[in-house]
Amino acid sequence: MKKLFIKASFLLIAISTVVGCKKELDEKFNNPEKVLDPSLNGLFTGMLNNDRVAAKYWNVRTFLTQMPGVYAQTSYIANGNTIYQQSDGYSQQYWDDFYSTGGNGSGVLAQYRTMEVKYQSLSAAEQANQKAIMQAAKVVLIEQAAKMVDLWGDIPFSAAGSLNLSSTISNPKYDEQKALYTSFIADLEALATYFNTNTTTSAFSKSDILLKGSMNMWARYANSLRLRLLMRISRTDEATARTAVLAMLGNQSTTPLIDGDNTSEYNPATSDVLLQTLTNSTSDLRDAFFEGSWYATDYALNTLMLPANDPRIPVIYDKFGRIVKVNNRDVFVQNANYRAMPITFTTAQQESSFADYSVLDSATFLFNQKLPGILITSSEVNFLKAEAFERWGNTASAKTAYDKALRQSVTFYHYLNNLNQGGGYRNVTAPSASVVDAWVNSSTATYTGSSAAKLTLIYNQKWLHYGVLQSTEAWSEYRRTGFPLLTFPTAGKLSGFDTPPTRLVYPAKEKTLNSENYQAVVSKDTRKTKIFWMP
Repeated sequence: MKKLFIKASFLLIAISTVVGCKKELDEKFNNPEKVLDPSLNGLFTGMLNNDRVAAKYWNVRTFLTQMPGVYAQTSYIANGNTIYQQSDGYSQQYWDDFYSTGGNGSGVLAQYRTMEVKYQSLSAAEQANQKAIMQAAKVVLIEQAAKMVDLWGDIPFSAAGSLNLSSTISNPKYDEQKALYTSFIADLEALATYFNTNTTTSAFSKSDILLKGSMNMWARYANSLRLRLLMRISRTDEATARTAVLAMLGNQSTTPLIDGDNTSEYNPATSDVLLQTLTNSTSDLRDAFFEGSWYATDYALNTLMLPANDPRIPVIYDKFGRIVKVNNRDVFVQNANYRAMPITFTTAQQESSFADYSVLDSATFLFNQKLPGILITSSEVNFLKAEAFERWGNTASAKTAYDKALRQSVTFYHYLNNLNQGGGYRNVTAPSASVVDAWVNSSTATYTGSSAAKLTLIYNQKWLHYGVLQSTEAWSEYRRTGFPLLTFPTAGKLSGFDTPPTRLVYPAKEKTLNSENYQAVVSKDTRKTKIFWMP
């Protein structure tokens, strides 16, 4: 743990037993339910200021580390008998935060519907001046809606938000998941073209707290989201994905991507799509992780990172240790090595021996008030490129993209660590070029072997890069690819919940309040129904 005051490391032992779940209370931008005449600028800013994207307590504690993080093993929690059981209350809140404002998200769909109404009321000249905002808002909506599909499958979408659009209350139908993905992919192509061929406006730049009105970055973002979704469907609709992806990768002058310009020493702050914290934010994730999910994960550290001498280990994990008595004084003794608790440990074993095992790094994750929300990174995009090249192109191009993704991941995690300056924290020094070269070129992470072995490397390393902060994407990719080859303890688990689900079941309130439309999807509403892109 990279903190000078060792006693802070052990404060969490007491905190984890007394701190309960609580909601972060942050300022909200223009709530459309409370503003009589909201501006497009304010609505767009409010749409971006989403606590389901930002690194906030409630989303990390009640959703990421409780459901997708458990199902993808990017987070570690007590191995009780209900570990794989979905929390209906917390999943209900995630669902509600997409459709309405006033919760822990920004109410992305509600904000967008209000923006549509406002946009239609403008003159032709005003619409032309505000079009960039509407186009960017649609990208934001698609990114969040695609996550909803990845989690649940069919969702209300095209008819949702009728109150905002027509001042009429009606229960929305469910849109078929594959059709939604098809429309998202097509819309992203058109949106990227728009950003590639138009210039920004002062109104857009002022309200855009994500990409500062950069048309080039919005084009790259739209293209990169499209690449993500195309690769997501590539196991069930390979022909469509292959044609579109190879066309994108073959002409990146017109389809630029969030790829750090394919350089290792890139700047994540300007090249990745990150929701930076507001200047008045003082929150961090200490409580979210101290309440049970701050342990290092078994497969990530023990199976993938340690055998490869992964240079990211010191910036992602801390060795941790115990306080022992020396001459009647309490002395902190750090563990000799990095290692994670085995996934098979019982709750009792965890509670008695957790101090002997590694935990998440405090400077990078726990006390970092400047930790951004992560939407898409250059490393992810290059892993996607590597998979596409390995499957449909040539392995040399795949290796180039894969190696770049590894190096960019090192840069990215050191960037997160170095955001946390002062306060008694020591920032981890970036590894030397020779250390990174050895990892990339001559370790268990090195791109070698059969094509199947190389794809396994891509999938494993992309999952590692996602980590706990992008657990939703990690779970989606785990379900799509089947990698990593994770072990899930089943002994003693609650009947019917002895293994992780393949999707979330619809929240109880949705089934009740939208019961007529729910009947059209009730046959699909089981925890073992596959999302359409799963092979």
